Amino acid sequence: MRFFSDNAAAACPEVMKALDEANRIDTAYDGDAWSARLDDAFSRLFETQVRALWVTTGTAANSLALAALCPPHGSIVCHRDAHIQNDECGAPEFYTHGAKLLLAEGAGAKLTPETVEALLATVRNDVHQVQPHALSITQATEYGLVYTPDEVAALGRLCEERGLGFHMDGARFANAAARLGCAPADLTWRAGVRALSFGFVKNGGLSAEALIFFDTKLADATLYRRKRAGHLLSKGRYLAAQLLAMLKDDAWLRNARAANDAAARLAAAAGERLVLPVEANELFLKVTPQEAAALRARGFDFYAWGPGEARLVTSWDSDSAHVEALAEAISAL
Repeated sequence: MRFFSDNAAAACPEVMKALDEANRIDTAYDGDAWSARLDDAFSRLFETQVRALWVTTGTAANSLALAALCPPHGSIVCHRDAHIQNDECGAPEFYTHGAKLLLAEGAGAKLTPETVEALLATVRNDVHQVQPHALSITQATEYGLVYTPDEVAALGRLCEERGLGFHMDGARFANAAARLGCAPADLTWRAGVRALSFGFVKNGGLSAEALIFFDTKLADATLYRRKRAGHLLSKGRYLAAQLLAMLKDDAWLRNARAANDAAARLAAAAGERLVLPVEANELFLKVTPQEAAALRARGFDFYAWGPGEARLVTSWDSDSAHVEALAEAISAL
């Protein structure tokens, strides 16, 4: 009974059907009929004209976005626990040809204008220090907390005042949108976001993520960067077909709601064991090593997360019987 990562979830039926339908000859790379529909499909979702590119991984989406926003001699502000800092093997620095990550603080891996300003105040405006060019936040955060539209907008105003490009790592953007019930536009471009890494693999996709540019001019050079980085697949229609299938009839949102609902059931059972509120599909629990071992002995798989903590992640296809069994096991500790 696996609760260690939504990366391991199955591909949803809509995606598998779309792959079968795309399994015929068409133009190669991104010139196919499916890829040609991405801009319009995502523009409708976000209620503004966007450029949408498929890539195979979230790491590539994040790194290509940051390369579009930050020059090699610049820096990118992010949280100390951000995925781009701790889990991408230096890919943002590689794709930007050497830009530096500046690490800010914040409870639950969230940034605020105050924490960002405090970090910016430490940077001298002279040639001996890298100057900030971009801000990157994660939605939902690495600890499962969600930025509200107002919180994103406050950071967006700061970026405008400071002349910073604003990137959102939306590996679990769908879970945040499902939690908040607001328009995707309110969490992104209306709040100042210029580039979004829109995660699909964690949410029922197979091998496709979307890189969305609200500043559409940024996409032009990114097409070349994507090719140079080895992410221009010859049969790109299979990636585009996945994204289109999940947008159709809001399958992406339905999947995220299912994952969030499963997490909420576990959160109710965890009670005071919760380290942080559960706002998406990740839970962080206080457990002793003995309690963790007892859960594992009953067949539950999850990550140990620091001393005395465990991370549980639900997914769109979490088995309701497994969720209920884990809730009962947590209650019984």
